[in-house]
Order: sequence, then structure tokens, then C-alpha cells
Amino acid sequence: MKRNTRTLLLVAGILAGGATGTGYSPGATAQSAKPKSGEGDDLRAVYATAADVAEGRRVTESCSRCHGPNGISTTKGVPNVAGQRPAYLYAKLRAYQAGTRGDHAMEGAVKFLSDEALVKVAAYYASLEPAQPLATDGAKAAPARPDPVAAGKAATAGCAGCHGEGGISKTPGMPSLVGLDPKYFAAAINAYRSGQRKHDIMKSLIAALSDADVKNIALYYALQKPARAQTPAPGDQAAGKTAAAACAGCHGDQGVSGNPANPSLAGQDAQYFASALRAYKDGSRKDETMKGLAAALNDRAIRDLAAYYAAQQPQPPKVEKPLTTAEWVQRCDRCHGVNGNSTDPRTPALAAQRVEYLVKGLRAYQTGARKDSVMAAMSTSLADADVEALAAYYARQRARAFVYVTVPYK
Repeated sequence: MKRNTRTLLLVAGILAGGATGTGYSPGATAQSAKPKSGEGDDLRAVYATAADVAEGRRVTESCSRCHGPNGISTTKGVPNVAGQRPAYLYAKLRAYQAGTRGDHAMEGAVKFLSDEALVKVAAYYASLEPAQPLATDGAKAAPARPDPVAAGKAATAGCAGCHGEGGISKTPGMPSLVGLDPKYFAAAINAYRSGQRKHDIMKSLIAALSDADVKNIALYYALQKPARAQTPAPGDQAAGKTAAAACAGCHGDQGVSGNPANPSLAGQDAQYFASALRAYKDGSRKDETMKGLAAALNDRAIRDLAAYYAAQQPQPPKVEKPLTTAEWVQRCDRCHGVNGNSTDPRTPALAAQRVEYLVKGLRAYQTGARKDSVMAAMSTSLADADVEALAAYYARQRARAFVYVTVPYK
């Protein structure tokens, strides 16, 4: 295979305390040729010479106050940089210098450094032995996160008597709970809590539920296989279909809503549907839009609409089961390496990083304080518990230094 001087070959990962048989020292960076200026500048720190590394050490004297004399931080919120991947370090130093990383202290520290100095600083820190996990409370395994779906199922034990197993009603007048978006479900529960929806039994039953309970219940029902309510639905379905044309804008074609704020109506119990419309009509259920629409309906039209929607096939909302910590780790390892030991000089290693710094970084990607389209997409669906668990996991992993060797043309 044809190789040029820009090709990088991962020779070995070296565990602290012993080599893997490569004969290289843990922090060594071997190379046979340096890239020309302007050619792959982001990899210049990988190609650094021993003299570059020595000069980088001199430049970093003022950095040790925060990052430690050997690049291993003892300050909360300040990351370990020893053994970090060289091209990644260089890229982030440039980001701080450009003011796009959102850290005024770091911006001031690198403001007057030349680009060549940034390369040498990155090369120096990458050459150091990485930090290893600390036996601190912050790096201990996070408590096992309860399965929210299982928790939701357990919390619905008192619901099945009225709403049916899996949320499919068998009792006329009782709504099915499948096929509803969790956001709508939670909003409906809060409406009962606040009295916006009048129902004394429901208000008393949900009084003991926490917000977490409501979220878990909503998730459980959203993930159940939807089916029509097993209750009678008298009425003219054809007439109901005609009348339903005015409802499709909010509740979707055939009663399958595409908006989390509006409930799906497909497969809903006909008697409950009719009673809800009458409640909007007389004002006992508060919603000005629904009140205006229901005001024009007589009992026959309401019955026909109920029959039409009861006959439609409900569909599952677009909701995914939350990933476990192990599943999230598998996703993160695709870029950051097994157990957070990146083999790509442009991608940061996470192993043995300070736990609070990992939490801070993930939340910065979630809020957009740090700009990265991939990390933003990955982190947006992380719950707080996921962030804490992932940070604790990677902080406990054993860090490995890697040696990169350039392979010349042959």
C-alpha cells in the first residue's frame, strides 16, 4: 500500500507501569518527517521534535498553576492535560485564542502566544504520562440509574383498573393512555393537579406522584404497542369522518397527531371522547380553542366524531427508550476510543479525566456554550443522570498514552 509522510500509524497504547512491547517510552512521539507549513497544520504537534517538546515545557511554566507541574490538575474544574492527544490540544488552544471556547482565563493565558508556541505546548503536554483514576468520591461509580420504563410500569399499577393493562381501555368512559406523546401526557396530569381539568378522583390519585413518576409513567405508556380501546362506539363513522376534517389541522389525519402539544385521538374510547368534547363546550374543561370548536357541535355530531376516531388505528408517538449508561458508553467509545482512550490525535481522550470537568464539558455542549455539531447532537438527549453517570464512568478508566509514528514513502 502506498503511504506518504502524512500517514500516522498507531504503534501502541502503553499502560502506566509497563510498556506493551514497542520499546518506546510512554510519552515519546516518533517521526520521520515534518509536514510543510500550511500542509495539515492541525497535525504539526504530532510531528514535534524533542527540541519542540523541550521548548513547549518552558512555555508552559505559567500553566502549572492551574494544570499542575506535570499536566495533572489538582484544581476542581480544571482538566488534566497530560497525555492528551496532541492535535486535539493544539486545536483547542487555537479555539481559546480565537475566543470561541468560552473561557476568559484561558483566553488571557494564550492570547499572546504565537502559533508555533501553541504547537509546542500541545506537543509537550501530549508527551507526558497521563493521569490515572483517583480514589475520590467524585470518581466513584454513579448509583445505578433505575430503568425509567420499568419504574413507569410499576407506577401504573393503580392505573390499570380504570385505563386497562398497557393503557388500552376496556371500560366505557375511561380513556386509553397509549399513543400519547409524553409531553402531552404530563401536561394533562398537571391540568388535573391545577384544577384546570375537573376530576376529584384523578386529582387525589396523582397527588402523591412526583414529576419523575409522571415522566416515567408517560414514557411507559408511550412505548406500549397501541391498540384501539376495547369499548363500544355507537355513531355514524362516515358522518364523523366528514366532521373530522376540521380537526385534522391539530390532531392529524385519522387522529394521529404530529404535535406533542395536541393529543392523538385515534382508537380513543368513544364515551370518554364525547364527554371531553362536552366539557370543552360547557367550559368545565378550559381551552378557548376547543371551546369555540365544540360550541358548534350538537350531541349527534359529537357521537359521530367519537365513533370515527374510535375506529382509527392509533400509532406510537416518536419516542425512543432512553439508553442505559453502558449503551451511551458504546456510542461515546466510537469516537473517543475504548474506555475513553482515543487513538485519533484529533479526538480527546476521556479516561481518568477529572469528573467535574467532564460534567462541565457535556453540559456546555448541551447548552451550546461549546460549539460542535456532533457533540451537540450526541448530548442533547442526555438527562442529568446520564451526564453524571458518563462522567463518573470515564473518570474511573485507566488512561493510556499512545505513540504515533509517521510512515514515509517507500
